Amino acid sequence: MRILRSRRFRASVSDSNYHFNVGFRRFVTSCRAVVLPRFGGPEVLELRPNVKVPDLKPHEVLVRTRAVSINPLDTRMRSGYGRSIFEPLLPLILGRDVSGEVAAVGDSVRGLSVGQEVFGALHPTAVRGTYADYAILSDEELAPKPASVTHVEASVIPFAALTAWRALKSTARIAEGQRVLVVGGGGAVGLAAIQISVAKGCHVTTTCGKQSIDRVLAAGAEQAVDYTAEDIEFVIKGKFDAVLDTIGGPETERKSINFLKRGGHYMTLQGEAASLTDRYGIAFGLPVATAVLLKKQNQYRCSHGIGKTSIHFLVHVSSWCAL
Repeated sequence: MRILRSRRFRASVSDSNYHFNVGFRRFVTSCRAVVLPRFGGPEVLELRPNVKVPDLKPHEVLVRTRAVSINPLDTRMRSGYGRSIFEPLLPLILGRDVSGEVAAVGDSVRGLSVGQEVFGALHPTAVRGTYADYAILSDEELAPKPASVTHVEASVIPFAALTAWRALKSTARIAEGQRVLVVGGGGAVGLAAIQISVAKGCHVTTTCGKQSIDRVLAAGAEQAVDYTAEDIEFVIKGKFDAVLDTIGGPETERKSINFLKRGGHYMTLQGEAASLTDRYGIAFGLPVATAVLLKKQNQYRCSHGIGKTSIHFLVHVSSWCAL
């Protein structure tokens, strides 16, 4: 690791080899990182000792990483998902979530200070991820870490919780008294979705495996159905204002759509834009993906009375292109 003087940042760097007080204007120029040089299995990942740390922009924050999490998006990107966009940018650093301490801040950062414990998540399309000793995020992508949670616990929250928030609050705009169905409530996004919906005053039903029943009920779900043992189409009664499908696939999509009220919102994490772009290239793939979405919207609008903007493919664990 190398340390240089700079007047551009307010910084404090410390590790087993170096410790500088806040008064020293210094910042990290290289660090260890897990790098993806090519697409493939876990064996292609490389731990490199001296990966360059870019200069901070005015609204960016340098975070000394204490814990990160592995999202399904990371494993799919490692295997080549989004190849048409990311292959020219190799090598990449994967990782979206991070928890750690502020090591340096850009000149325009005012809400965070050096030494403060923070957690947050990068945008799904970020090229330099968090699998490094030092990660760079914008100040808007970070928040103070609550003292009541550890770095490990904090590192698994942001990306999943933000996805659930976007689906339910920004997209479906759920309101008190509405019914919400979470398909796959035992996962990180599903569990966050249950808690957000309950906090809003919604009535929540969810599907999950047997091992997750107690956990989703403790999170506030009023009904939890073990999809491995019961047919959800017969067990779940009534219609829902919003359905968040974290599983995806044609059969799950069909069943989920059938639970919607007229004019309700169906949201899935399994968008087709990236896979179609990989198959046909950006110039042709994105128009094809848009055509597929429009076809589905028209189909469901005719069969279920669902409005034009009520079928949503969300950016998260397996889809970064929102249509």
